[in-house]
Amino acid sequence: MEKKLNWKELSVGDILEGGSSLKFKTGNWRIKRPVHIPEKCINCFICWISCPDDAIIVDPEKGKWSNFNYDYCKGCGICAYECPKKAIEMKEEVEK
Repeated sequence: MEKKLNWKELSVGDILEGGSSLKFKTGNWRIKRPVHIPEKCINCFICWISCPDDAIIVDPEKGKWSNFNYDYCKGCGICAYECPKKAIEMKEEVEK
């Protein structure tokens, strides 16, 4: 395993790799998960626009709602709250 330098060992003006939240899957924080109800969905994408974690996946070729990215969904429920057709319900999280 490569030993990482601490901040005292870095050169002045050293450039470090930028951080990315893609490396940190945060979906295990939630206690409720969104569940899509396709027969109610009108593909208005209000859920997608409102999601603070970019956890709603839209299929660009079909122009339709596709799935939730549960690796990053924190279960805040904003998507369900904002959906005008109630096509998303928040359900209790279950063991994976």
